[in-house]
Amino acid sequence: MAELPFTKRKISVRWLFQMAWRDSRKSRSRLFLFVSSIIFGIAALVAIYTFGFNLKKDIDTQAATLIGADMAVHAGKLPDSKTQKFLDSLGDRRSQERSFASMVYFPKTQNTRLAQVKALEGEFPYYGKLETIPANAGTDFRNGKKALVDQTLMLQYNAKVGDSIKVGYVTFLIEGTLTKAPGQAGIASGIAPMVYIPMQYLDQTGLMQKGSRINYTFYYKYDHPVDMVKLTKSLDAKMDKLELGYETIETRKQNTGRAFANLTDFLALVGFIALLLGCVGVASAIHIYVREKIASIAIMRCLGVKAYEAFLIYLIQIIGIGLIGSIAGAALGTMVQHLLPVVFKDFLPLSVTTDISWAAVGQGVILGVAISVLFALLPLIAIRRISPLNTLRMSYENINLLRDPFRWLVYAVILAFIAIFTHSQIDGWQACTFFTIGIVVAYYILVGIARLLMYLTRLFIKGSWSYVWRQGFANLYRPNNQTIVLVVSIGLSAAFICTLLFVQGILIKQVSLSSSGNQANMILFDIQVKQKDALAALTKKEHLPVLEQVPVISLRIDKFKGKNEAETKKDSSMNHSMWIFSNEFRVTYRDSLTPNERMVDGEWIGKTTADNDIPVSVEDRFAKGMKLKIGDKITFNVQGVPLNAHVASTREVNWNRMQTNFIFVFPKGVLDDAPQFYAFATHVPSKQASALYQQHVVKAFPNISMIDLGFILSVLEELMDKVGGIIRFMAMFSIVTAIVVLIASVRISKYQRIQESVLLRTMGASRRQVFAITTIEYLFLGGLSAFTGILIALAASWLLAKYNFQVPFTADPTQPLLLFLTIAVLTIVIGLLNSRGTLNKPPLEILRRDV
Repeated sequence: MAELPFTKRKISVRWLFQMAWRDSRKSRSRLFLFVSSIIFGIAALVAIYTFGFNLKKDIDTQAATLIGADMAVHAGKLPDSKTQKFLDSLGDRRSQERSFASMVYFPKTQNTRLAQVKALEGEFPYYGKLETIPANAGTDFRNGKKALVDQTLMLQYNAKVGDSIKVGYVTFLIEGTLTKAPGQAGIASGIAPMVYIPMQYLDQTGLMQKGSRINYTFYYKYDHPVDMVKLTKSLDAKMDKLELGYETIETRKQNTGRAFANLTDFLALVGFIALLLGCVGVASAIHIYVREKIASIAIMRCLGVKAYEAFLIYLIQIIGIGLIGSIAGAALGTMVQHLLPVVFKDFLPLSVTTDISWAAVGQGVILGVAISVLFALLPLIAIRRISPLNTLRMSYENINLLRDPFRWLVYAVILAFIAIFTHSQIDGWQACTFFTIGIVVAYYILVGIARLLMYLTRLFIKGSWSYVWRQGFANLYRPNNQTIVLVVSIGLSAAFICTLLFVQGILIKQVSLSSSGNQANMILFDIQVKQKDALAALTKKEHLPVLEQVPVISLRIDKFKGKNEAETKKDSSMNHSMWIFSNEFRVTYRDSLTPNERMVDGEWIGKTTADNDIPVSVEDRFAKGMKLKIGDKITFNVQGVPLNAHVASTREVNWNRMQTNFIFVFPKGVLDDAPQFYAFATHVPSKQASALYQQHVVKAFPNISMIDLGFILSVLEELMDKVGGIIRFMAMFSIVTAIVVLIASVRISKYQRIQESVLLRTMGASRRQVFAITTIEYLFLGGLSAFTGILIALAASWLLAKYNFQVPFTADPTQPLLLFLTIAVLTIVIGLLNSRGTLNKPPLEILRRDV
């Protein structure tokens, strides 16, 4: 008999779409549930991208109000006549500001507080305004002994407009409450609240003392068009020579944009983690879906459908549903982005609009479709291995994917996708590689624990156990189990939240440790030599110890490693060293190490004379950063007097302790007669003693400033709460994603559970027993997932405490325990709610289906 001629059938794209549509008719709600896991991840990314686009646009439009002038010139010391002549040649209108930290005193309530005092002269700001209550106070305070006081201070000490505030030796009338200044973020008022006073009264305050660290800023407004880029480029060399720095609207725009770009990139990574969690759910759901479609696929293969055609049919379904899910996530993200300016309000120096960014929406949709398809490919490629024989042999397990090269190709593409996306958010491949490896390691730790649980459960389950307990634990390793997907998704979410809680506790404890025992918890500085003995007497009169009396000398560096600034600039290998020539260093001298210092290299020399090169000790991290070695030469400038020195030793300094620490330490016999001031350290036993001591010191010595560790701790707690609030807000997307994955996993395996439930009831199990079996399964899954996540958080936090913060790690068990109970209960509730349908199916249903 003659053979029929073989004709190669062409792929009909239309037919593939028709088959994908027809096959999905009974499964569309389930298919949408597959990709519902990625909706909140896409929403997080679209919200962050939209926020980033709007922020960039608003920075461009509001940059002038951030700086308040066309150009600001900064100096670290009082300009000499030559520098002043240069400064006077700039701009058409000029203002100047001198800012420094100082104690302020409220006579009405007798409270004191360290504040940032700004003495202002001129019409600044030229763009925007000092926002005050009442509104005209921003201009009226310049016309007398009047002050503007930050809103935080006014609320903290119950001060009102019309009250008085004492700065140094001068008492000012509070003309208004300062609500916002150019470039000021809300969080800044809590850390360093500002007090504005007129420049003409600055000298009378007595705060311009020897050793006082004062920042000089000069603001310029040009009334005619000027190319600021060209102007500043022509002035660069002159400003460098005069040791001046500058800022323009364009540079402020770039710096602010760069800072917030880093923030939005970080938050995008947090959203990406939520998206990855969702993708784990997608892969698991599609895996179950493909199992249930084996019969349909095998029948299509019997009817002549090729393997790749069957694969394309289900790929089209995933792309379509992924597109719908991504659009839903993008729509949700455009709504969520309206909340972000509120969440970030304390960190933003400008107002941010909430316009829809179609570029962000497009990014989110494309990313959602791409990543849902990538993760769905892992189970989808199994379709290529389903043969017509599977109509008789209905086993998915016989399909061996380990030797399938496409499976490993998909793994490689997924890893490459994660790495490329991470690199787009983080500069540098090193950080990107560590992040990607971290994600992979965390994933496989959780997968390994889940598989170990399944193995141990199968190994240790005993026939003597109660029937309900045996069945409940058996569900952890039976076909279509949810152990791996739930342990991974819930475990990563729990680890993320718990690590945040632990790190917050570490930072608070790091500061708290400094005040434990009888260690110093208050530092006083700007103490003049003639005030030293009187302050010591006052401190002892208050029954407080004088733990330290440290001389402090201000100096600059003229030569570094034997080269001056001009020679260093020509040496490309020393570009990282340029900043030290414009920086003013605070140093001290003594003949011994302090308890919080340890020698690293070289020889400690405690006494010497100025006849030869002076041996100095350098802090170890600074020495490594600046590539300083023992014997390297440094020439210091102390009030115009050059001092030739060499690095004699390096020492490790514990910067976590509340005491005076220095980069450079000189031996005795060199700087003893140099212009200097003192810093004191004492220990106050309570808040009441601290407040009383500060009142007495400020009354007797208005120029002396104080740092109270109790105040630092309260500021840190407030800051951590605000930062933690932002991270918790972003972590919410991961938590919600984990919940959706949980719901999707339960719903997707619902049909398998109906069969198991009906079979159990057919064999005599009661509804109560089936309910108890489900409860045991989800209790163990939720509890194990939360416990694993908390263990990972403990390990990560311990590493941070030991190697980064260098403090003993202790964890408050209350919050992790609460998190554990919440996740366990939530898992049980969701599992039971979504499984309740399995209890309502009569046993005859399974028999009818079989028939």
